[in-house]
Amino acid sequence: QVQLVESGGGLVQPGGSLRLSCAASGSIFSIYHMGWYRQAPGKQRELVATIASSGLTNYDDSVKGRFTISRDNAKNTVYLEMNSLKPDDTAVYYCYCNIGTTRFSRSDYWGQGTQVTVSS
Repeated sequence: QVQLVESGGGLVQPGGSLRLSCAASGSIFSIYHMGWYRQAPGKQRELVATIASSGLTNYDDSVKGRFTISRDNAKNTVYLEMNSLKPDDTAVYYCYCNIGTTRFSRSDYWGQGTQVTVSS
């Protein structure tokens, strides 16, 4: 069994910064893609950023230059550094990991979500 535990959300003023963390634990053979998605009220869940096991990153255009995704493979943790936050960034942020629990079995796992609110 695999669990993802997120932390770091909260309330921040426009222009401020937050750092989200997501730690995976359990029966893990290997972690492949890791990433962050978000869902604002009344909207569909959307991709924010992903990072491959190679370190290759991908960002939605709306966050390029402001957000940075990184991972610590030794800690099975993915981070999202968010700078220059805007009210439009307000959403529940979900981490995502593609994890192999054995050499031949891979599945997608999601965190419980953490609220990020950008407001003055």
